[in-house]
Amino acid sequence: MSERKIFKDADEALAGIAFDGMTIMSGGFGLSGNPEHLIAGLLRSGVKDLTIISNNCGADGFGLWTLLNNSQIRKMISSYIGENKLFAELCLTGKLELELTPQGTLAERVRAGGAGIPAFYTRTGVGTVVAEGKPVETFEGALYVRETWLRADLAIVKAWKADPEGNLIYRKTARNFNPDMATAGKVTIAEVEEIVPAGTFDPDQVHTPGIYVNRIIQGPSYEKRIEFRTTREREGAAG
Repeated sequence: MSERKIFKDADEALAGIAFDGMTIMSGGFGLSGNPEHLIAGLLRSGVKDLTIISNNCGADGFGLWTLLNNSQIRKMISSYIGENKLFAELCLTGKLELELTPQGTLAERVRAGGAGIPAFYTRTGVGTVVAEGKPVETFEGALYVRETWLRADLAIVKAWKADPEGNLIYRKTARNFNPDMATAGKVTIAEVEEIVPAGTFDPDQVHTPGIYVNRIIQGPSYEKRIEFRTTREREGAAG
């Protein structure tokens, strides 16, 4: 029965899966849709020399930043460094290998990995450092650079709801990279806010079919973080 996919917590779900030197895809964009409990489980496991494929590397004190701060990450394949001072410092000092990839190209490389497409061509990055060392060809009079797929030993994703079969539904922008990454890992572990009974989902609601998901955990709690809290005084408010 599908209950075999449901694990007690992150530590149990990662047992027998995590190993030194592995490649991990981690969903999320900024502070939205991060598999934070699975990341915390990787921190506790102590696995090291990791290659992480993710849009960014968390934020100060949160998410993948914790693995970076604990010297568990050897290489990042990302599109955004952002305000992560630790990420920037380690890259600039040569202590962290970085493969910087345009955001759309990163998404397509992950999608290609899940779809079994080893390479594709894109105009993004032509004539820049992004294209260095990569084949460039002409199609209909325009130059295109060849990019290769991305796949991983493990994909960790965050969804809103799952059923016992592993069918997943994401909530709004927390979907981001998660659905593509769920298809491109040899093993995919999903953490969710709620596990619902089998048969709850209309098939048309499902964003990631359960065939891609090997293990599920229900996160104990989630804090809705805001990266930049910006406020203004309401018009007409008393001074």
